[in-house]
Amino acid sequence: SYSRVILVQVLVVVFLSINIMLIVTFFMKDVFYTTMRYILFAHALMSDCVTLFTTNLLLIFSFIGNPVHIFSCLVMFILTSVCNHLTPLTLTAMTLERYVAICMPLRHAELCSTRSTLQVFLIIYGLGVIPCILIMLVFFVSVSSNFNKYIRFCAAEIFIVHEWQGHMRSAVNQFYFLVMFVIIAFSYIHITKVAKAASGENRTSSRKGLRTVLLHGFQLLLCLIQLFCPMVEAAVLQTNIKLYTNFRYFNYIMFILAPRCLSPLIYGVRDDKFFLALKYYILCGLLKNKFITGFQKGVTDTVRG
Repeated sequence: SYSRVILVQVLVVVFLSINIMLIVTFFMKDVFYTTMRYILFAHALMSDCVTLFTTNLLLIFSFIGNPVHIFSCLVMFILTSVCNHLTPLTLTAMTLERYVAICMPLRHAELCSTRSTLQVFLIIYGLGVIPCILIMLVFFVSVSSNFNKYIRFCAAEIFIVHEWQGHMRSAVNQFYFLVMFVIIAFSYIHITKVAKAASGENRTSSRKGLRTVLLHGFQLLLCLIQLFCPMVEAAVLQTNIKLYTNFRYFNYIMFILAPRCLSPLIYGVRDDKFFLALKYYILCGLLKNKFITGFQKGVTDTVRG
């Protein structure tokens, strides 16, 4: 219905605006783009922006109902699939960074340097593209060159041409889920031990780090549940197309939009340095606009006078 699509458009515009504002703030200070935790945060925001944009396009296309060229669907599928894995992988890297900062403070500068960040990104992107490459390879090997160029419904299921291919995708996602869950649990347990043993400022810092890991864990859980959604959606699609549409809409709100609103909360608001910088640049922007408006009004009054 129109109300559903309008609601999604409002949420997407709000989240994209917040994310873009945070990305601009990230590039305003040297300390942010030379520190691993903030670089990973900005990368998560950019990945979220791409995900919000592409998935919203898919929602609009499915609502309009016009045929979509297979190439357009392919591009959106690749972007969405890769970013769907990049976000949880980045969150896992951010959790490990907090683990090193709290549990191994003397080695934090060495392990979380700018050079190490580049290596982390190589690992993240390497792991992020594997599921998509596997699906694409099987798809292009399996379909003939004269397959239908236009499709009525653009979804990941279009590129699953064999039942075993769907099982392979499920197995890869389950493996990713297991590894990420183990990393989050490991980090949480060790940070908890440090927080209990710490005192004074160290105790406060450790407890804040513990809460950050918990939020990362919750955000990661929502992202990882999203990896399982295509399996359930594929089963629902075989039974009822209307139920499938409703189910996809629910998944979109709960497991795509909801996790994307947590990143600004975790670092944009809870991180003192980033929040102060954000307030400063917002305030500067407001004052600048007010000054320009006042100046223009003064010039207009002078000309009229």
